[in-house]
Amino acid sequence: MKYFNNIIETIGNTPLVKLNKTVADVPALVLAKVETFNPGHSIKDRMAVKMVEDAEAAGILKPGGTIIEGTSGNTGMGLALAAIAKGYKLICTMADKQSQEKIDILRAMGAEVIVTPTNVASDDPRSYYSVAKKLNEDIPNSFYPNQYDNLSNRKAHYEQTGPEIWEQTDGKITHLVVGVGTGGTISGTAKYLKEQNPNVKIWGIDTYGSVFKKYHETGEFDENEIYSYLTEGIGEDILPKNVDFGLIDKFEKVSDKDGMLMTRRLAREEGLFMGNSAGSAVAGLNQLKNELTKDDVVVVIFHDHGSRYVGKIFNDDWMRDRGFLDKEKARALDLIKNHKDKTLVTVNDEQTISEAIAVLTKFNISQVPVTNISGEYVGSLNDTELYAALIKNPKIGDDKVSSVMGKAYPFVEANSTIEDVSKLIDKNNRAALIKDAAGVTHIITIHDVIDSLK
Repeated sequence: MKYFNNIIETIGNTPLVKLNKTVADVPALVLAKVETFNPGHSIKDRMAVKMVEDAEAAGILKPGGTIIEGTSGNTGMGLALAAIAKGYKLICTMADKQSQEKIDILRAMGAEVIVTPTNVASDDPRSYYSVAKKLNEDIPNSFYPNQYDNLSNRKAHYEQTGPEIWEQTDGKITHLVVGVGTGGTISGTAKYLKEQNPNVKIWGIDTYGSVFKKYHETGEFDENEIYSYLTEGIGEDILPKNVDFGLIDKFEKVSDKDGMLMTRRLAREEGLFMGNSAGSAVAGLNQLKNELTKDDVVVVIFHDHGSRYVGKIFNDDWMRDRGFLDKEKARALDLIKNHKDKTLVTVNDEQTISEAIAVLTKFNISQVPVTNISGEYVGSLNDTELYAALIKNPKIGDDKVSSVMGKAYPFVEANSTIEDVSKLIDKNNRAALIKDAAGVTHIITIHDVIDSLK
């Protein structure tokens, strides 16, 4: 029989998948290293287990101990798997900009999660770094992995990720593209690949609001580069020891919007439901496409799974609220949303005017379509015209509706613009009619148009 003794033994040996539509303008062969095939659905499983095992070997982490880590979510998940398999308690500190899905998943895996403010300096006692360190000081028999400065992080990728990529590309890789956060993935993988072929180019993807790119290019840690950003998983306001800048050939910054839009494209165009850093990496690669040739083989690390971002990147309202998606223009069918479940009120052309007035009064409406015995829309009535007719001749109540009705309301197409609809509705024509997908007729009034413009 072939089986694993526990879940952490399944980590590694993730596939390379060719990208197509999202890199259509990139001349090279682009392969995604899809790390969501790890049991914790991210590349952080590799280094999380490595940090735990190295701590055990060094006698730092003892049976029954508590692991305490500051995380953006994925390292916490890897540590949760290690804690479950090895019998440790886990406490994670997370900045409040992280998605709710990450918090909920960690709690589902038995971790205690402490949420801290995002917009504070790294050395502020409220930051998720500082809170984790303080807990480590206060809790006996606890271990603070500190993924940023713990070199077991990048060692995991030197021992695992690098060799896998080299073998999977048959040594033909020319470029590695990686979103940089703690720096362990890019530095460990780069070290191995450059040992095999010093000409392999290593491109780090950074985000606006992070210090990496300028520091790499100038050696200056510029605090003016630091500001809040929404991208998760990459960029930092510190310089982690795991980032070996000497192994990285170039940094490219990607905006929140570009990274998130590409993340959505990966799902829709490649069938790859990935996290924020994957979209940023592919967006950055597209920005650098002119530096590649048809003979190049590019490997892009896809760190984590899209399930961590359902409430954010994959939520249209969240994206629109931040200006990352264009506001959808309302169409004619959108105008009936407040009464789409209500049956259209009509009167028959053979009914009396008094009966028509009773209908308007009963339903508290000011206009109504008129149909004939066959159900065709042959006219319209509105309270203004009825009032004028009654003032002129109070005795017309027993006359037929057909004697005073106006012309029938025009029909509009479901995808007509609001502008097109509004041109049809004026003092001489008080409404329009529209059919929904089921063929049911609804009325659009001037009030519906006004409501849509609020």
